[in-house]
Amino acid sequence: MRDVAVIGIGCTKFGEKWESSFRDIFVEAGTLALEDAQLSGEKIDAMYVGNMSAGRFIGQEHIGALIADYAGMATRHIPATRVEAACASGGLAFRQAVIAVASGMEDIVVAAGVEKMTDVGSDESTDTLTGAADREWEGFMGATFPGLYAMIANDYIHKYGMTREQLAQVAVKNHYNGARNPIAQFPNEITLDTVIKSTMVAEPLRLFDCSPVTDGAAAVIVAPLERAREFTDTPIKVLASTQASDTIALHDRRDISTLDATVAAGQRAFKMAHLSHKDINMVEVHDCFSIAEICAIEDLGFCKKGTAGKFTADGETALGGKIPVNTSGGLKACGHPVGATGIKQVCEIVQQLRGTAGKRQVDGAKIGMTHNVGGTGATVAVHILGRV
Repeated sequence: MRDVAVIGIGCTKFGEKWESSFRDIFVEAGTLALEDAQLSGEKIDAMYVGNMSAGRFIGQEHIGALIADYAGMATRHIPATRVEAACASGGLAFRQAVIAVASGMEDIVVAAGVEKMTDVGSDESTDTLTGAADREWEGFMGATFPGLYAMIANDYIHKYGMTREQLAQVAVKNHYNGARNPIAQFPNEITLDTVIKSTMVAEPLRLFDCSPVTDGAAAVIVAPLERAREFTDTPIKVLASTQASDTIALHDRRDISTLDATVAAGQRAFKMAHLSHKDINMVEVHDCFSIAEICAIEDLGFCKKGTAGKFTADGETALGGKIPVNTSGGLKACGHPVGATGIKQVCEIVQQLRGTAGKRQVDGAKIGMTHNVGGTGATVAVHILGRV
């Protein structure tokens, strides 16, 4: 197996992109990645594109071919493959690109993610996203994702006594970071009071505990590490790429406030990279709801079970803290175009490792991690990247 490096990144601004089509945004992200790698499209050998549900959101299937076509690569007949794993689609697209290069099957590969979610009404987008849960046992019974994560939050609070204020600090911290990210959907700071007094969505989760509906695209380009300096002076090595699965329905889980797929994927990643938690300088986790970040940093092993609320409230996950979490603003503030989120996480870590993250830069960043979740944890992808 060959070592793999990220040689280029590109990301659109996230938000409600009324002026841009699905095709516009993925072409924009891909163009930015090619420019970053100082690479022409003729050098690309393959593409993997994370997309959850273009069929429901914009009425378009056959996404791999569509993207190859509008990226100007169809006449070269390169393989373009859509990857779907709900909100983990982007993370798995990146993993497939890494595997393709590591195996020697391909040399220069694009991993991208895209979602255009705002072209339908809120009821339809909610129903579409519910397809990432168990439709028969959860969706048909009226359980939406806010409801499912509210169950996780209530179970966690009952077991560990986390306070409402501690949970709200996740959103406050991520908006602070998002206010320093030029691509963020919500680049504004908020207060603890704002979170706690916002509209109730599903007890105990309020509006500001929830990630938004978002349009956006992101792309990265990977290549063999041995060739990476042909394209960039700052190649970022992929140290680990792992994936794990769990039951799709919450009621079949061993413990609904522990995502066992996160535990498994995280442990495998540390083993693959030959690293420990103290080696990680920052982590992008899947904070689709504030409780999801609480569970993630525990399940990845950055703090003990039941302590993440206090850990967050004490500033340990903030910029300058023990382990900065979601320097991009996370899904909460940066936005969550579901197919693109896992790729955006990689883009953020690459910026941090290059030292180009501006006002949200982690000092001395050398190694970073991403954590991308599908549904309530039925699929998890974890990656570790390091500065060469």
